[in-house]
Amino acid sequence: MAEAAGVEVPRLAELLATGWRLWEEVEAGTEPSSSAPAVQDKVRRGLEALQQAAAMVAQLELFSENEELEEIASADLRYLLLPALLGALTLRQAGHGQRLEHLESARRHLARFLRLCKAYGLGAFALPGDAPGPDDGPAPPAGLVAMASARQAKIERYKQKKELENRLASMKTFVESGQADDDQMREFYLLQIQKWINISLEEIESIDQEMVILKSRGTIKQSSAPPHGTSRQVRAPLKPFILTRDAAQAKVFGAGYPGVPTMTVDDWYEQRRRQGAMPGQSIPQRASGVNDEELQKQQEKKEEEDDEEALQKARNWDDWKDTHPKGYGNRQNMG
Repeated sequence: MAEAAGVEVPRLAELLATGWRLWEEVEAGTEPSSSAPAVQDKVRRGLEALQQAAAMVAQLELFSENEELEEIASADLRYLLLPALLGALTLRQAGHGQRLEHLESARRHLARFLRLCKAYGLGAFALPGDAPGPDDGPAPPAGLVAMASARQAKIERYKQKKELENRLASMKTFVESGQADDDQMREFYLLQIQKWINISLEEIESIDQEMVILKSRGTIKQSSAPPHGTSRQVRAPLKPFILTRDAAQAKVFGAGYPGVPTMTVDDWYEQRRRQGAMPGQSIPQRASGVNDEELQKQQEKKEEEDDEEALQKARNWDDWKDTHPKGYGNRQNMG
């Protein structure tokens, strides 16, 4: 107990007071964002002080599952609040991509505080995630009745919270000045514990809701990302084309529509397949022994032949139009 701590007890009280004060400053701060450097510096220093205090409490074995609440010294009751304060400050930590980690850590601290209070019989409540016990009343009903019951519980908890805050405010100065006797000090810390039980239950409820959202976002991102080690097949881009035999013919008859077709879709597809330019096919490699100059000559020769052929077809078409007036062959055009 505290008497066995010797000279370490004042140091323990100082660490708890420092962490508690920094938490209150963070809560009452006017910074526009909780991630502001000044706020995060207080959070860091507060966590360091509380963690050292928690390690000392564990070393001193101030609390035991085999003892009753009445066996705890009044001055030592305040150290029961260490896990709750650690959880509250952990929730105020900022860090890119670390929100889920902070939520899980804060929930562990708060749940530990509630289990400790439950073991000492401090309050009748169900631990988060546990089924209601015999002291917690009947199991919650389902549907709308459950929603109404939960709402009523929140209202009662809010009223209790305001009442606790008023009583604590009237006692705080008296206790901190050292004028309170043992009974008054005990009442003050028991009220603080009850206040933090309510805070912890509300915080865990919010934590669970936020964790569900964060985990669902992570699942969506993982499902939308490609499997590790796989990559999409790189395909050569298809160049724009027109469904006419060459550019000269396209100028005469149009870019394929409306105009005179020169090949079917099957013919075009077969031609592209032979050239190796369809999806799933690789670009044909240049034949060995053929240089760029020879390829250019062959291309120019082909273009000249295509131009002559297209020009001849255009002339034949003009001649045909000269000897066949518009509407020729339309038997229904009696005019």
